[in-house]
Amino acid sequence: MRPNQLSILKNRSKGFFLSKFSTSIWSVNAYVLFFLVLFSQNSFSQEKKRDSIKRPKIGLVLSGGGAKGFAHIGVLKVLEEAGVKIDYIGGTSMGSVIGGLYASGYNASQIDSIFKKTNFDELINDYIPRSSKNFYGKKNDELYAIVLPFSNFRIGIPEALSKGMYNYNLLSSLTRNVRHVRDFNKLPTPFLCIGTNIETGEEVLLNKGNLVQAMMASAAFPSLFTPVEIDGNLLVDGGVVNNYPIKEVRNLGADIIIGVDVQDDLLNRKGLKNATRILVQITNLQSIDKMKNKIKDTDVYIKPDIRDYGVISFDKGEEIIRKGEEAAFAVYEKIKGLVNEDNFYKKPKLQVGTDTLEIKKINSDRLDNYTKEYIRGKLRFKPGSTITYDDLKAGINNLNATQNFSTISYCLQPNGNQDDLDLVLSENPTQTFLKLGLHYDGLYKSAILLNLTHKKTFLKNDVTSLDIILGDNFRYDLNYYVENGFNISFGFRSRLNQFNRNVADNFSSLATQNPSKNLINVDFLDLTNQAYFQTIFVQKFLMGGGLEYKYLKINSPTLSNEDNLIEKSSYFSVFGYLKYDSFDNKSFPHSGLYFSTDVQTYLASSDYTNNFKPFSTAKAEIAFANKLFRKATFKIGADAGFNIGSDSVPYFDYILGGYGYSKINNFNYFYGYDFLSIAGNSYIKTDITLDYELFKKNHVNISANYANLGDDIFTTVDWISMPKYSGYAVGYGLETIIGPIEIKHSWSPEMSKSFTWFSIGFLF
Repeated sequence: MRPNQLSILKNRSKGFFLSKFSTSIWSVNAYVLFFLVLFSQNSFSQEKKRDSIKRPKIGLVLSGGGAKGFAHIGVLKVLEEAGVKIDYIGGTSMGSVIGGLYASGYNASQIDSIFKKTNFDELINDYIPRSSKNFYGKKNDELYAIVLPFSNFRIGIPEALSKGMYNYNLLSSLTRNVRHVRDFNKLPTPFLCIGTNIETGEEVLLNKGNLVQAMMASAAFPSLFTPVEIDGNLLVDGGVVNNYPIKEVRNLGADIIIGVDVQDDLLNRKGLKNATRILVQITNLQSIDKMKNKIKDTDVYIKPDIRDYGVISFDKGEEIIRKGEEAAFAVYEKIKGLVNEDNFYKKPKLQVGTDTLEIKKINSDRLDNYTKEYIRGKLRFKPGSTITYDDLKAGINNLNATQNFSTISYCLQPNGNQDDLDLVLSENPTQTFLKLGLHYDGLYKSAILLNLTHKKTFLKNDVTSLDIILGDNFRYDLNYYVENGFNISFGFRSRLNQFNRNVADNFSSLATQNPSKNLINVDFLDLTNQAYFQTIFVQKFLMGGGLEYKYLKINSPTLSNEDNLIEKSSYFSVFGYLKYDSFDNKSFPHSGLYFSTDVQTYLASSDYTNNFKPFSTAKAEIAFANKLFRKATFKIGADAGFNIGSDSVPYFDYILGGYGYSKINNFNYFYGYDFLSIAGNSYIKTDITLDYELFKKNHVNISANYANLGDDIFTTVDWISMPKYSGYAVGYGLETIIGPIEIKHSWSPEMSKSFTWFSIGFLF
């Protein structure tokens, strides 16, 4: 073979072997790659399998038990300390409330803070802040001790103690971050709760819809809270049928169940001391028997020792939370067994969303007796408004305060970057109410108040109210009012007041007839009829005006004339007013501002004394209250008044003295002087009160007031001179269901005697 052929052959052989070698290398690489992929998939599968073994899905079941449910918070604290991540939550009653908050993103310490700040007395009693009510609502709420439904001449009883609106508003604000979530599986932690259909006795699973409404329905303890309607079902506390929804939580996908049982065991007759315990016993009759099997199915069962606490032991919240912690630590080894270094979980603190809402639309169903203008007037905001949750709460409280709606609920629906407010209102089928009150003071003496109130007497949005006051001095007060929200409202009022009292002699214009006396005994009768209109001004002030007919009759048995008459005239006038009132409490305010001004022009009179000439009166009052520290409050105020034009009618002078009576005309309080004992056609007065709440609803206070009063004092510099009149008082007050009970001892350096006054009940 020639060399070149050998060379070619060698080259071909080399290429062949290189080609074969390359093919072999590629094949090896392919096999390696194949095995690597296969191995990695197998490893991933094994890792996933190992991860599923390491990290089982954990469900938490929280039972109901009222205040005993505070123990859930203690358990949650321990679970977080152990690093346990909760994947699913199911709860009933109080368990649904705490579980719902936890599912919406709050951690245990945040829920603890929320419950410590909550006033449970206000929650149970559905407390409505006074500052959120309109002027008509404030007047009515500060007169009557008892309000009862009245229909077909029969007195009824309320369906429940509370509609739960305080709780509804609170939970709505707290769950603002998830307000648009309608599927509870899409919450930060999937959640469900249980309700009971009160009509059929069936269990209702609540895992969709309005989260707040679901929690409220699950926690609607019979007779304490009104039932909640959801999808046509009338629901009450889920604890009646299923107080421990373990099966439902397993169905969500839970591998391991941690259960917290805070329900009561059955009590013997010695333990059934009150209606609340009997009701709890009734709801527990079935659930306690069912719990025996459910406990067996619970992987980590936690039973706090809370036998010494009741379902309304809200004042023992911190103790109950500690009991929950102790019970969780008792099974801590089991809890820690659910966690290793790879799946330790620390739940972050929820960053709560903005408090501001942009309301695009306000939607509500058509009502039979109330217009949309009425509803929006009560809300105090319109479509297109930017509000806060406090504004929303105040508006809902206004609706609640009317007693026109048996149930109220709402939700916020997304509308672009804004929210639509969907209101669901059920009109109260009871339109007539019987109301009762008691009062005593030194001017009108003892009195029993009987009131009959009827809604929709003639028109939509109207209310008719008749007060009959029986006692030492018969009186009445008839009101008819049509409220049209931001539009002009109108009404009619007829009122009779009368009393017998020693009053200032210049009030009777008989100083010359009684030169030796400072006071004169009179029988005073005032009949006033008013037709008026009013409207809300800049959403905070009440502005109005109207026409008035007044009949005055004043006589005195001390006079020497034949009929003893001082005055017996009719007066016709026009009036206007502007008012603002944000005091949180009328009798013992801790905060707020009060302002009032009115002008009245008397145009004509039947003129019994033959001295009448047209004249006007003008007066204004302002007062401010604020806390000095936790239990101490100061209130400072000033008021003034004067006549314009003729001073021919002294019966409309400004008359000061006494305390604790219902003010009419130009009568006003003044410490240090007896009732209605000093008078003049103009005055200026200032007062200050320091109040200390010794313990809940018990007050001690000290007051001082100073005044300049006389005829035409504003035409000279007399009104800014040193006060001509001064007085001081120390007192004790107690807030009760019938209103404030007060005693005040009063004195003045200008007087030789002091005065002690008693005032019992709301002022009327």
